[in-house]
Amino acid sequence: MLKSLRFIFISVFAGIVAAAIILSLSRDDDTQLTLVTNTVTPPGSAVPGPFSYADAVDLASTSVVNIYATKIRQQRISPLFDDPFFRNFFGDAFRGLGEQGRTRKENSLGSGVVVDPRGYIVTNNHVVADADEIKVVLSDGTNLEAEVVGTDPESDVAVLRVDNGKLPAITLGLSENLRVGDVVLAIGNPFGVGQTVTMGIVSATGRNLLGITSFENFIQTDAAINPGNSGGALIDARGNLVGINTAIFSKSGGSQGVGFAIPVDMVRGIMEQLVEHGEVSRGWLGMAGQDVTEALAESFGLENVDGVLISTVYRDGPAHKAGILPGDIVTTINDSRIETAADIVNLVASFPPGEKVSVTGCHSWQASCDEWALDCNATFRECLDQAREE
Repeated sequence: MLKSLRFIFISVFAGIVAAAIILSLSRDDDTQLTLVTNTVTPPGSAVPGPFSYADAVDLASTSVVNIYATKIRQQRISPLFDDPFFRNFFGDAFRGLGEQGRTRKENSLGSGVVVDPRGYIVTNNHVVADADEIKVVLSDGTNLEAEVVGTDPESDVAVLRVDNGKLPAITLGLSENLRVGDVVLAIGNPFGVGQTVTMGIVSATGRNLLGITSFENFIQTDAAINPGNSGGALIDARGNLVGINTAIFSKSGGSQGVGFAIPVDMVRGIMEQLVEHGEVSRGWLGMAGQDVTEALAESFGLENVDGVLISTVYRDGPAHKAGILPGDIVTTINDSRIETAADIVNLVASFPPGEKVSVTGCHSWQASCDEWALDCNATFRECLDQAREE
């Protein structure tokens, strides 16, 4: 009997212990944290870039060249030899010696991009302006003499040509597809140390009113751009040319993360004209405007800030002949929306002289819009000369 009670007691005790263990494990499962990671896909169609950009550099770097420009200047020895006071003591023995002078060479360096296998190279105008000698060094170290095909100071673009058979030409991309945040690579010859690649992102697009050139629509990037990079390539992550490196904002003279490149879409049209004609002819409507701010709209009694306020109309120009007046608001040109004064400059500059242009806007004293038909028969330089005369 005692053994039976002991067996029952042990069985009950074992059951209680087992139940306690099961209950304890059950509570631990109930209180355990379950971590959930949400994968968030940002809006848009951005594609993650490759881990390395070496393939892009390999594709583009052979098309980037170093440019060395030399200006030969005549330097007078001294005007003292022709001074009457000096001649009173020494007579005419040294007369004319001051005019003979000596030659002095001014050297500058930059970069360029081969855009055509026949040897056409795009660079900045300020790299080769007024140069007497231009030397191009290819990526393989080959030294070549270059000739200037044409220059366009208004956009700071120049085209050179070298004769060396078939050269590796870069692939032209589309700068209009660039988005802020896209990875870009700058290739050039900073400080003359040799071909160098730096990486950054597109910081902004459509930068203007910087005072760098007459026609501005720059790509801004934080990729390091230094003296010697001018005229070099700005490429995307696939090795396509998207811009020509041109300028930096810097207090020290070196890169501070604010560089500017001319979009390849703009360079393409300029390059084609320079190769074909040796110069660039741009249409001009003979008017200038300013952005319509909220304060300006209020002072003029405008209901919104759409369009550009025309501030200047040049006498006898296309705009003047069409009846456009200072104070008018221009909203579209050839169905392209006008939002800033720079839009007028850049859009009209893309029209060849003689192009028929349709301008939509309204006079400041009326609410309804008018459409003006203009003959874009004046060139930018003609209107610039006229503006200086006035």
